[in-house]
Amino acid sequence: MDGIHDLGGKQGFGEVHVEPDEPAFHERWEAGVFTMSGAGRLAGAWTNTDRFRHSIERIDPVAYLTHGYYGRWLGGIETLLVEAGIVDRAEITARAIAAGAGADDLIASRPAASPAPIGEPPPVEGARRETNASPGFSIGDLVRTRATGTMGHTRLPAYARGRNGTVIACHGAWVYPDSNAHGRGEQPQHLYTVRFAGSELWSDGDSRVNVSLDLFEPYMLPARDHD
Repeated sequence: MDGIHDLGGKQGFGEVHVEPDEPAFHERWEAGVFTMSGAGRLAGAWTNTDRFRHSIERIDPVAYLTHGYYGRWLGGIETLLVEAGIVDRAEITARAIAAGAGADDLIASRPAASPAPIGEPPPVEGARRETNASPGFSIGDLVRTRATGTMGHTRLPAYARGRNGTVIACHGAWVYPDSNAHGRGEQPQHLYTVRFAGSELWSDGDSRVNVSLDLFEPYMLPARDHD
């Protein structure tokens, strides 16, 4: 999904500050949101991590940039709880005001009027799956990623679209996030690690620096073929 959340390869967001002794939670409310993430899934608001990730991608863009890590989670959780009919926005607003929120505070959640099906829970733990489909690529193959975006969830970042790379590892079949996030089933696809030269990804990139991405087979074409 194209949006403000796709920050990979973008500049202008300042220095990354590393905390050597960073705590799991900086404030108590963050621990509460972490707990909600498990409770929401148990309540049936979502059945897989891909749908949860997509809910975070759909929150208000300004909130995405300003509410912090667990603030984004909270916006995604509220979105899914409303879409599943577990609570409504009026209930959430009333609780927020009771806790001290203002009427003009930015609301991160943006539930869809007609949300996608929640989908079935995963049949087994983990995301690796079996498939009868043979892999389309092998180690050493030259590939080109698809240049087109998508209206839904995807694990192909914008900066790596329409770029040439080399397959350096094959991982078998895994749950396909692009379908799983939208209630269309797991549809397992072969997963590969693809290496890109920095100069291939960015106009001012260093050819001596390589970036490796784990990409699903539908994201790629043989390098000789283009969209």
